[in-house]
Amino acid sequence: MTWREERNALSRARLERATPVVFPATVLRHAHAQPLTPPTPRLAVESYWRHHLLRADCVARALAARSGQPEGWTWRLGSEKGTGLPLTFRMPPSPYREPAFARGRGYCCVCGQPVYRFGWHKDLWGTGVPNRNASWHSACVAAWKLWIAPSEHVKVLKARQRHRCASAGKRLLKSAEVDHRVPLYRVWQEHRSTPWPALLAFWGTPNLQVVNKVIHAEKCGQEASERATRRRLAVAEMSPATTDPFSPVDGTVSDLQ
Repeated sequence: MTWREERNALSRARLERATPVVFPATVLRHAHAQPLTPPTPRLAVESYWRHHLLRADCVARALAARSGQPEGWTWRLGSEKGTGLPLTFRMPPSPYREPAFARGRGYCCVCGQPVYRFGWHKDLWGTGVPNRNASWHSACVAAWKLWIAPSEHVKVLKARQRHRCASAGKRLLKSAEVDHRVPLYRVWQEHRSTPWPALLAFWGTPNLQVVNKVIHAEKCGQEASERATRRRLAVAEMSPATTDPFSPVDGTVSDLQ
């Protein structure tokens, strides 16, 4: 017996002892199919969502839609860590991470829904009581990692597009990069008033695409030019208007006559 076989035998035995009668069958099948079997139900659930990122993204956004936007909440940026506010518009807005809207232990700080045993998002056990030791759904953890660092999951996103460039339709090269269809700076500028659950789609799979590096560089250049133009226009609007010395309003022209 090899080291891996011995380890998996011990892990399966431990998993079997710890798994309750009611447990997601898909998670259990996934756990037994892994090269290294997770030894606990909680690790099996985490492994399941880590290997099903696209599904986790859909679940997390659906749970957020169920919670809805808290009354009185607006998308704001913070200047210090620990306030619960994102420091940049590149981070997804998360009202339930802010102290004013947090629902406390037993509720997910991403979507606001109750967290049950093993970080599951449904009460399969019928207790009706959330797990007070948890503040994240396992699905929301996986989705959050996708939202804040999509480039680390390029392999999954490539497979979703069948290894075809989302822009040119050609085969994706090894150097292909992840891109937001709608740039996040435009989300901050133009969609700030969008209800919170719908905002998350701009960080999720509906707004993610994989394109070849050359196309991504061109798109980034166009976006940088657009941002520079907007900054110049904003500065021009804020600067005081200059007065024309020969304007009839000032009476200078009539005086010269």
